[in-house]
Amino acid sequence: MLRKYSNHRTNSDNIKLGALTAFSAGMVNVISVIVFFSFTSNVTGYYAILAQEVSKGNWYQVAVVLLWILLFFIGSMISNLIIIHGKGKRSVYMTHAIPVMLEFLSILFVGIYLQFFYKDTLQETELLVGALLFAMGLQNGLTATISNFAVKTTHLTGLTTDLGILVSMFTKKVNRQNKSLVDKFHLLLFIFLSYILGGIVSGVFYNNFQNHTFYLVCFILLIIAFYDFYKLKKVKKLFGKRHANYNAALEKPGNSNLSNTSKETTVQQV
Repeated sequence: MLRKYSNHRTNSDNIKLGALTAFSAGMVNVISVIVFFSFTSNVTGYYAILAQEVSKGNWYQVAVVLLWILLFFIGSMISNLIIIHGKGKRSVYMTHAIPVMLEFLSILFVGIYLQFFYKDTLQETELLVGALLFAMGLQNGLTATISNFAVKTTHLTGLTTDLGILVSMFTKKVNRQNKSLVDKFHLLLFIFLSYILGGIVSGVFYNNFQNHTFYLVCFILLIIAFYDFYKLKKVKKLFGKRHANYNAALEKPGNSNLSNTSKETTVQQV
């Protein structure tokens, strides 16, 4: 899910990444609407609010909304900076996991602050909304960068447009037989459904556990971050077992001319 980059990724890799990150984004958006009466998984509406507040001369509100937009922008920028400057210095998986962990810390901060320190003031609300927008910027920047812009999971405007276009294209048989178009449709559909499902789960969970819902989002992010860690450990264990069997076979009498074939065969399929 995180250990491959750009064109090396399969549609299955993108579906796993898109579904889980869209699920978490849907959760964040719904819980922020419930708690703060603000959308935080995208900034589309905030551009309209910014223009409206400028026209009214409400400069404090202008500064706040501009800060929120900048935080989303900065989150996306930081994700890409970590990825492009991490090449050759860290493993691909580790580089891609860092933005997820930064997102995890941002949302964890919001959950802890709400539970122990929140006084329901306007300034606190503005700060926490900004933290969630920063987290969503991190997520959107990460998914877009490592998937070569195929996966964007924090908003559904462009995705709904693309789905509408694809459905219209599928009215022709030749397009229904086009694997790339079918794969793209499946990817977008999984993201769409996961985002909605995440929102529903968030709303239901909040009715029973209130602000602890943010901790559930953090748990989802940990699954995203450590899924490939488990896969890599599994690959390493399998490689070690094959290596031991190979050496044991070499030590047997009559096997001195055993071909030195690659020990990594089939490991990449894990």
